[in-house]
Amino acid sequence: DDMLESMQQMQKMGPMGQIMSMIPGMGNLAGEAQAAVDRGDLKRTEAIIRAMTRVERRDPNVLNSSRRRRIAAGSGTTLPDVNRLVKQFLEMQKLMKQLSGGGKRAALGALTGRR
Repeated sequence: DDMLESMQQMQKMGPMGQIMSMIPGMGNLAGEAQAAVDRGDLKRTEAIIRAMTRVERRDPNVLNSSRRRRIAAGSGTTLPDVNRLVKQFLEMQKLMKQLSGGGKRAALGALTGRR
């Protein structure tokens, strides 16, 4: 639910590149982010999230293969699309834990691809 709300708020803010340029130190990644994320990607992601049950949205660890297939069919996407979203969500969850735990430097390095 939080991820869906966050995505909807991001869509209201404008293109991804514009959002990235507002974040200190991320301005140089703005063009890359815009190229990587287009409106179609956001719509696909929203469809996948809406095809999940409330339990699945709250705890992606319950997503076994049959649930993932059902979500893909219900959202009009493919199983790899669903798997990709779940992986991204888990990575973002891990990043948020690092940020809240004081590991800001490590989290920022993970976000920008540097270690």
